[in-house]
Amino acid sequence: MEHSTITRKNFLKSSTLGFAGLGLVPQLINAHPDHKQSIENSMETTGNYTLKNVRLETGFDYENGEVIGTKTGLFSVQIEKGKIKKINTTQNQANAIDVKGMLMLPSFKDMHIHLDKTFYGEKWQAVKRRRDGVKGMIALEQEMLPEMLKNSTSKAEKIIELLQSQGTSFARSHVNIEPTSKLKSLENLQKALENKKEGFDTELVAFPQHGIFYTDSVPYMKEAAQTDIDFIGGLDPYTIDGAIEKTMDFTVQLALDYHKGIDIHLHETGESGLKTVEYLIDKVNENPVLKGKTYLSHCFVLGRLDSKTQEEIAEKLGNAQIGVISTIPFGGLIMPIPTLTQHGVKVMTGNDSIVDHWNTFGTGSVLYKTNLAAQLYGKVTEFDLSRMLKLATAGPIPLDDKGTQQWPKAGDDANVVLVKASCSAEVVSRMSPVESLIYKGNIIF
Repeated sequence: MEHSTITRKNFLKSSTLGFAGLGLVPQLINAHPDHKQSIENSMETTGNYTLKNVRLETGFDYENGEVIGTKTGLFSVQIEKGKIKKINTTQNQANAIDVKGMLMLPSFKDMHIHLDKTFYGEKWQAVKRRRDGVKGMIALEQEMLPEMLKNSTSKAEKIIELLQSQGTSFARSHVNIEPTSKLKSLENLQKALENKKEGFDTELVAFPQHGIFYTDSVPYMKEAAQTDIDFIGGLDPYTIDGAIEKTMDFTVQLALDYHKGIDIHLHETGESGLKTVEYLIDKVNENPVLKGKTYLSHCFVLGRLDSKTQEEIAEKLGNAQIGVISTIPFGGLIMPIPTLTQHGVKVMTGNDSIVDHWNTFGTGSVLYKTNLAAQLYGKVTEFDLSRMLKLATAGPIPLDDKGTQQWPKAGDDANVVLVKASCSAEVVSRMSPVESLIYKGNIIF
């Protein structure tokens, strides 16, 4: 499970690992040595280069009012200082990198993952049988964390490389903040992120994995809130802390005091789960500054509600601008993702755990999650498949619902993937392999 990180300069120099090995830059490989070095130096120092023969989606093909295909064209894309500077149809630019008709899409985002604790990169071990539910797992973590922290930085780097290999350049990572590791998990992860900053970025959630009050994580959460983390997290306030209001009030106030967002793990599927959702909606409506900055991760209770209640809660979540970050799938539980999106709820997904003591099924691919969602909800048409790409990108897709091109535009960040596919619908349906990842203009592979 080792993945090597290749700098842009070494990547271009290598005939087996670089674009040359993929057949993408014949004009660079065949260039005069002095000219070739000039191109490499330009890319290394300025990040400026042009890609030609880039396939971009331009619109839909219709038959009797139904979308039956996706129109594409070949373009050149000029990248400068981490941004897309210019897009045109001219293909004869000297020194341009020829991507030979590969489809360009926005790079992917994993919006729920735990980069700070994993077995990834070590020997295989399956999940041990759980005892005493989440509290039993908390006790297990308390035993395991001191040893896991010894090399958590290097393992986080390995997971980041795995995500990059699947086309992901951004993640929202939850980071343990509790009395066992205190802020050590955060410190170790920050080292990994600094080492990978040229090709990867994150949002960080201060996550009280062992409960806010169950293990007295309050002082450590307050300390974490004063760092540059982005979200205040939480975990099953009734099951773990025994008090919805007390726990949620602390979480919301901490977010308000330090101008953070909120992202709560909610696994509870019964009455307490629904009460937690409704209480959070009320708190966000009382504090509008939290709208668009508040999320419920998992939120499995939504999958247990009758359809009428699902509609009601989805409407309330949409009005409060509270997003849902869903695990796809989760056993036999079917989350009402179509209902949520119909009511304007922002729905995202992520790998959650990758080879750790909670789960071993994480592949590192949010495209895989997107494919599973498309199958689960019967999204089989050209139009519907193309819309599902939002789950992999956490938002931007090439065409709006009317088929008007909305991405890429000049000025956009140069965060892109190149895939061998005809359109985004095919990418979702066939899980087309990612051939190249570019992040802020940096060619990662």
